Amino acid sequence: MLGGRRSWGGVCAEPLRPVLLRQGGGEGEGVSLPHKISTLLYIFDAQDRVLLLERAQEPNLGLWSPPGGKLDTSGGESPYACACRESAEEVGMRLRPADLHLAGIVSERGYAGQAHWLMFLFEVRSRIPSLPPAHREGRFGLFSRAELGGLRLPVTDREQLWPLFWRHRGGFFAAHCHCDASGGFRWEVEESIP
Repeated sequence: MLGGRRSWGGVCAEPLRPVLLRQGGGEGEGVSLPHKISTLLYIFDAQDRVLLLERAQEPNLGLWSPPGGKLDTSGGESPYACACRESAEEVGMRLRPADLHLAGIVSERGYAGQAHWLMFLFEVRSRIPSLPPAHREGRFGLFSRAELGGLRLPVTDREQLWPLFWRHRGGFFAAHCHCDASGGFRWEVEESIP
């Protein structure tokens, strides 16, 4: 701790304080927001195409994103255990923590004025042999890196997460997103190991 700030890799975060958001989502006095924790799985096939899910439910209804889901916080589930569980439930791949590479951690402050998010992004070391069947969460597709540009992706995925993932593939990154009431975003990369 340096002068009320924490330092990670030479980058100082803002002074530590609770973040309060007004009803409209702006910082200031008001109610605090809950934290939600999730995992995303970057799974590839033998042709290095990435597995994406066209979401049939919110969040990201109708958009393509990696499979994953929320941690069971009441049960004390770890991010690695969550990733393994979500892989089995959504994709049908049985994984162990050793099958995962932690590619990145993304925190979002005040996303949509509803919650703060902490997301663990895992690249799965083993290759998926075939396309999983559709289920209640949506339908799957396998896409090359070049094909991602033509897909309906969440804005933050298109503008930030995918570029960070590709730049750090095999390494690690940590990024923080400040979300504002108007729907704008301000991103900071807090750690980068390409």
